[in-house]
Amino acid sequence: MYTHVQRAVSLLDDPNANAAAVADELAGPHVAAEVTAVREGADRTAFLDVRVAGTDADAPTLGVVGRLGGVGARPEETGLVSDADGAVVAVAAALKLAAMAERGDRLPGDVVVTTHVCPDAPVVPHDPVPFMTSPVGSETMNEHEVCDEMDAVLSVDATKGNRVHGERGFAITPTVKEGWILRVSEDLLDVVERVTGEPPSTLTLTMQDVTPYGNDVHHVNSILQPGTATDAPVVGVATTSATPVAGSATGANYLPDLAAAAGFVVEVAKDFGRGRASFYDPEEYERLVSLYGSMAHLQSRERHE
Repeated sequence: MYTHVQRAVSLLDDPNANAAAVADELAGPHVAAEVTAVREGADRTAFLDVRVAGTDADAPTLGVVGRLGGVGARPEETGLVSDADGAVVAVAAALKLAAMAERGDRLPGDVVVTTHVCPDAPVVPHDPVPFMTSPVGSETMNEHEVCDEMDAVLSVDATKGNRVHGERGFAITPTVKEGWILRVSEDLLDVVERVTGEPPSTLTLTMQDVTPYGNDVHHVNSILQPGTATDAPVVGVATTSATPVAGSATGANYLPDLAAAAGFVVEVAKDFGRGRASFYDPEEYERLVSLYGSMAHLQSRERHE
């Protein structure tokens, strides 16, 4: 996995980094990679959509979203920023899955990997450290990064600029489905344990973290924003640090942690497509809804009666 992480970093740590170069790197007999350029006002980025075909049309499809504001914050900062972790992990996982498929280790289910590549994203003030923002709005990002084919979603995001999680490595969140914050998946905890050889680390979520951006409340970051755009279960994969690190900080992409997170994504893809890993308990979810009602209104900026 280190080889693929290093290749992803090489592609993205460049003032001329672009999604087309990444797509060319991923091209293969069982891989389709598309690039969509998007501009909002003076800002622009390009979205990458990578589809690694499985062998069984009836197997579930895993979505992997590399969530970030940008891979660089030029001209304010020079080089790859901490916030790039989401793209690095997503691209590294895609490179690994593509290599596996080319060698004959194809998975039953399709895997759809999406992210965007922007080497000059804006930076804004944020507590406790400055925040990377996206050159396009969250709704636009969801439009290009979340699709109906995804039966479950892993959303990978650098989550170092906070004081609520003080461990170095990566952590997974509880499963979020249609506004409900559910229990942490036991199957995914098993995958964390086997990939890291350590007890699993989990990230605390609050109700406001699963609501859309733009509602004027604090969010830990954008890690669960894909959950506002789908009825599929979503789990955040957060790269973390022991002390708060700004998303715009350079020299803060920790390769061992990126390799572990990418390895987790690949192992979940293996298990999910074979029906060995569930993101949530459907019966328990239906029980919660029957007792307390839908929480889908949390997927909107405002509740409409």
